[in-house]
Amino acid sequence: MRHRNDGYKLGRLTQHRWALFRNLLVALFRHERIMTTEAKAKAVRGLADHMITLAKRENLHARRQVLSMVPDTEVVGRLFDTIAARFADRHGGYTRIIKAGQRPGDGAPVVFLELVDRPETTTDKDKKDEKKERAPKGEAGSTGRRRRREKAAAASA
Repeated sequence: MRHRNDGYKLGRLTQHRWALFRNLLVALFRHERIMTTEAKAKAVRGLADHMITLAKRENLHARRQVLSMVPDTEVVGRLFDTIAARFADRHGGYTRIIKAGQRPGDGAPVVFLELVDRPETTTDKDKKDEKKERAPKGEAGSTGRRRRREKAAAASA
């Protein structure tokens, strides 16, 4: 039984684990959506929520506390300016985990860790539209091999 054993060790030494968490936090606040394993996402989710809660305070002590975990001043500035303002009326629950299948190499469960009020970017919309408008395989559009042949023929002519 795991009584009183909280947290995730992830098979790493303490310094390595905290470095991993810092890198994941920087990537999450920079891109607002990251793909990682389920265990890592569950481990860093609480830290991300805590960093946003600190950013909502908007004082020097909170900024220094966040800088100790998120060692990128540009990302911290964005966290305090835009991300904390978006979550001003929300009391916790700033992140969401969306399952994305399994990683091809080792079969590890992969998830998207994203901020809840993340604005949908144009690339996300394009991907959704592309999935809807895609023709059945082999019917519409040329294959990559045919395109390469046509490009080579045009270059030689």
